Amino acid sequence: MLDADLLVHNASQLLTLAGGPQRGSQFGTLGIIEDGAVAISGSEILEVGTSLDLTERVRARHQVDASNRVVLPGFVDPHTHLVWAGDRAREFEMRLSGMTYMQIMAAGGGIRSTVAKTRQADLETLKSSARTRMRTMLLHGTTTAESKTGYGLETETELRMLEAIVQLDDEGPIELAATFLGAHAIPPEYDKRADAYVDLVCDEMLPAIKQAWQSIGGGRELPFVDVFCEKGAFNLEQSRCILERAQSLGFPLKIHADEFLDLGGTGLAVQMGAASADHLVHTPEQDIIALGQSDTVAVALPCTPFGLAETEYSPASAILDAGGILALATDLNPGTAWCESMQFAIALACRFMHLTPSQAIAAATINAAAALQRADRIGSLEAGKQADLILLNVDDYRHLGYRFGTNLVSSVIKRGKILIEGGQERWTSPPLSS
Repeated sequence: MLDADLLVHNASQLLTLAGGPQRGSQFGTLGIIEDGAVAISGSEILEVGTSLDLTERVRARHQVDASNRVVLPGFVDPHTHLVWAGDRAREFEMRLSGMTYMQIMAAGGGIRSTVAKTRQADLETLKSSARTRMRTMLLHGTTTAESKTGYGLETETELRMLEAIVQLDDEGPIELAATFLGAHAIPPEYDKRADAYVDLVCDEMLPAIKQAWQSIGGGRELPFVDVFCEKGAFNLEQSRCILERAQSLGFPLKIHADEFLDLGGTGLAVQMGAASADHLVHTPEQDIIALGQSDTVAVALPCTPFGLAETEYSPASAILDAGGILALATDLNPGTAWCESMQFAIALACRFMHLTPSQAIAAATINAAAALQRADRIGSLEAGKQADLILLNVDDYRHLGYRFGTNLVSSVIKRGKILIEGGQERWTSPPLSS
């Protein structure tokens, strides 16, 4: 007999997503085990199989009966702006009256509006507001998420945001991967001096982040460095300058690219071996082909065009036909996509990117983990991997995507601990840590 701490059994469908990131004809392979079971020891998966097999061979201290429920890996949200202060509800009304996102930015709104409020917020204020969003994310099945800075645009506030991300990761319940996005926008004090701000990011911010990370990072790997390569933000050469400097300092890379215009950001991401290129609404054919020949993950953010009432979404079919690794994320942020639910991102991807539910699930789990360079640890249910799984209050995985506007998650297990059971929270503030 095998000894385990927890046995989840009798799942109508156990979706393993085993085998690593998916692309091409493999994309959407769920690895379904009917009447499946997962044995957990400590924070790791001990074994996966049928209920008949594991209930005979495993002696568990605790059991969860998953009858009539789908069990799958916890969602991984690889692109969020989790930490910020204030809101931009007024700008939502401005957009409805006819102003575009770029017009609002030019008028001093957009990212700059959130920057002003975030600069004024202390560490505890930033953490408190982010905790509320993390709780909603967890309730909807997200067990790991990326979190960017980028609402400071000055060294002091950017470091404070990074400190907030690290402390929230320590608290849990969601595991956070940090990204430095000092190149999110040109701050107002650098109006018409974009190159001077690029110099500040390269010469002051990046070295300061690396030095400070030795103390605030708690032994973690260096955070990702991201840049918003877009008209009105950073052009291709400025983006290249920032990413090359970051890479020289040992930082892994990401990029916001092709959201509104093609400036060549996706091609740059592939050239530099970035972990992911994100948004990709207006990506040209040659860059899509390059993506397919690389391990740079294409992260689609369907909540963003939806939030902006746009009609164009990431060209999933072209990315898949080229052999690209496609992931989904919410882009949780105060301006264009205040959405904590990966379930809603899946529903949008099925409708507007024409993914099947199985493809969208793969994009929200194992491929999303690859966008964070963590596919070896999370994103699938396999022996030896971290025990992050969710139970849905349905018996068929296709309800994900088919249904929207409601929460299908009944239970959440993170690192082998039951945090949500039957829709009820089993962790308190401060949340359970590992």
